Amino acid sequence: MNRLLVVIFSEADQAFEGRETLETLNHEGSVIVHSYAIITKKADGTITVNEKDEPGPLGTVVGASLGSLIGLLGGPTGVAIGAIAGSVAGGVADRDKERIDADFVNEVSRQLAPGKFALVAEIDEDWTPWINLSMEELGGVVHRWPLSDAKQAANAEDVAAMRANLAQARAGRKAKLLKKMNQLDTKIQQQLQKAKEGHQIAEAKAQAKVDVLEAKAAGAREKVSSQEKA
Repeated sequence: MNRLLVVIFSEADQAFEGRETLETLNHEGSVIVHSYAIITKKADGTITVNEKDEPGPLGTVVGASLGSLIGLLGGPTGVAIGAIAGSVAGGVADRDKERIDADFVNEVSRQLAPGKFALVAEIDEDWTPWINLSMEELGGVVHRWPLSDAKQAANAEDVAAMRANLAQARAGRKAKLLKKMNQLDTKIQQQLQKAKEGHQIAEAKAQAKVDVLEAKAAGAREKVSSQEKA
């Protein structure tokens, strides 16, 4: 299950030992670690990311979900995370903030008193004792928040949004096509009307010629008939 992990320690050395333990469990395949950071709370409540060591072999230091958690733990005083601030920003992080339970954040924030340290990570694990036993031996207090349901809901929202956009696009294309068809039909009807009117005019002209010729023929017949009677 995909989870946010928070392990609170009293000393910085314990937190870094906890990080090394987490890396070991990751390499052994006991858990999968997506991102991690070691944080501490200052007297003014500001959360800072401890950059005492270089990032370990896990690669990613802070992902969106983890960055959201760090931001929430900072509360109204904010977060000071220096060079990795960009990893916490953005719409994905904002959406993840809405998925993290307030009670979980409040409990972790309460235990993360000023001067204490916390190892925070986004992980996948099938069996919790691997981490629980290891961290408790180092003096850590373990907290978890499941992300799987939240991400499924977010994915469902994404799919729904994409379907809505697709339907809107199809409706737009259909409307444009219908408009073009109507315009074309109007042009066809106009051409047919012009052709009909042209045909009627041509018929009228032809009939007029016929009438003139018939009138001339009738006049000629009458003239011939008059001459014969004389």
